Amino acid sequence: MNKPLILVVEDDKAIRKLITTTLETQGYLYHTAATGEASIFESVSKQPDVIILDLGLPDMDGVDLIKKVRTWSNTPIIVVSARSEDKDKIDALDAGADDYLTKPFSVDELLARLRVSLRRVRYDREKLPKDSPVFVNGGLKIDYAAGGVWLDGKEVHLTPIEYKLLCLLAKNVGKVLTHNFILHEIWGNYSNNVSALRVFMATLRKKIEKNPSQPRYIQTHIGVGYRMLRVGDEGKPSGENSGD
Repeated sequence: MNKPLILVVEDDKAIRKLITTTLETQGYLYHTAATGEASIFESVSKQPDVIILDLGLPDMDGVDLIKKVRTWSNTPIIVVSARSEDKDKIDALDAGADDYLTKPFSVDELLARLRVSLRRVRYDREKLPKDSPVFVNGGLKIDYAAGGVWLDGKEVHLTPIEYKLLCLLAKNVGKVLTHNFILHEIWGNYSNNVSALRVFMATLRKKIEKNPSQPRYIQTHIGVGYRMLRVGDEGKPSGENSGD
């Protein structure tokens, strides 16, 4: 993978400068856009590896922009916004954003989130294709064809719901999945039972995590949803952990 190209969509000049200076010092290439219309042009013409997006744009709401981008691109989108309510995060993630960072933010955290997104891009390009019959993440292995799960070489017995949850997270590794998205995918349009989801996620964690209170594989975003972390070769997750 060549030097990553990041598109920074931010109308606040000071914040835009902070982000681009940070990217430059880390060796990333970047383009900027201050409006939704300009960002669409840049997305199509420059084909960035990751988009860092502010939601409060002068000509378009960021959530609508995410929806537009998702009609033609799966480029990871990291939202950096002053909107801190759970509903704002959920709306952005449901629209297709991959991650959400609230202003004011730490540049170190932004860079960490960016590295997670770039690892997913690299994995999608260089490793297994999306329709591969086998998913491997650290010591976790899912054989989709056989319908089996192994952890550190030992078979793990999951219920049908636990297996569906694990597969859904694995096929979206590195991406935050909202409660609503998971409920819709697993139980259909008419389920809104977040409590039941938490119970199933807790039982799944007990089976695949050596220490469920400090998970390596499944990260909780409190009030929002869950994410499957990419585990590095050294056996540690590539993102930060959080238990339920």
